[in-house]
Amino acid sequence: MKLKWALLSVIMTLTAVLAGCEPLMVLDPKGPMAERLAHDIMLSIGIMSFIVLVVFAILIFVLIKYRASKQSPDYEPPHIEGNPWVEAICVGIPVLIVGYLSFVSVQSNYIVEATPKGYEDKEPLVVYASSSNWKWHFSYPEENIETVNYLYIPTDRALEFKLYSFGPITSFWIPQLGGQKYAMSDMVTTLHLAADVPGEYMGRNANFSGKGFAENTFDVTAMSPKEFEEWVEEVKDTASPITEEKFNELLEPGHLGRMTFTGTHLDFSPAPEGHNHGSTDSSDSSEDTSEGHSEHNDH
Repeated sequence: MKLKWALLSVIMTLTAVLAGCEPLMVLDPKGPMAERLAHDIMLSIGIMSFIVLVVFAILIFVLIKYRASKQSPDYEPPHIEGNPWVEAICVGIPVLIVGYLSFVSVQSNYIVEATPKGYEDKEPLVVYASSSNWKWHFSYPEENIETVNYLYIPTDRALEFKLYSFGPITSFWIPQLGGQKYAMSDMVTTLHLAADVPGEYMGRNANFSGKGFAENTFDVTAMSPKEFEEWVEEVKDTASPITEEKFNELLEPGHLGRMTFTGTHLDFSPAPEGHNHGSTDSSDSSEDTSEGHSEHNDH
């Protein structure tokens, strides 16, 4: 009886604690890519939950049917050979489950690597997202502005992130908009996202990169296209230009707050475009960033 009440108390406590938790960000999608990933996660959870329930049901059945009985001490159960149907089911069902989940995973991988569905005919907003210990630099070539540790994006427009690093390998991740992708020092990786809903989102480096990793985060604000244009104009009117000297200071290891500049570091420290991975468009998004990556490696 004491064990029963102890288990009941634990269950009630967990229920009360979890009831106060916010929903997992990966299961609260605000864009088409995140919706696809959340769907795959819930599908996997559903299949695994069904398997667990079936296994427990079979376990209970076996425990009851083959429990100890009042047979005589010298009773011997009949010898039974292996059943081919049982063996086929035990092997075949797991193979089918793994095959189905593999098919869904491969299909989803192609979907999230392409331009978001419904945005194919719209010109994407290209943002170069580069990391350094332990901060994020966001360059907007088309708008000719740059931010540090915060990202403003318009809703209802495809986003094309060009990722690379000025230090160790990092991982760019905005959980409510899509999955993570690595940023490396000698190549550019491309990540396609889109935000359907205005709001404030959390972004971070999801790959351990030293003692400052825990604070290697950035703020993301999704807003209407009109508000985004107004913000761009405000930055051009109020922010100071970024210089090579200032940018070299920003690359020094440490943490910084939010910063805003006119111009981008791509003018004097271009991305390593010679090794572009994951882009669906072979043409360069910005002519100014098509130079070699020797200057990038100097920093």
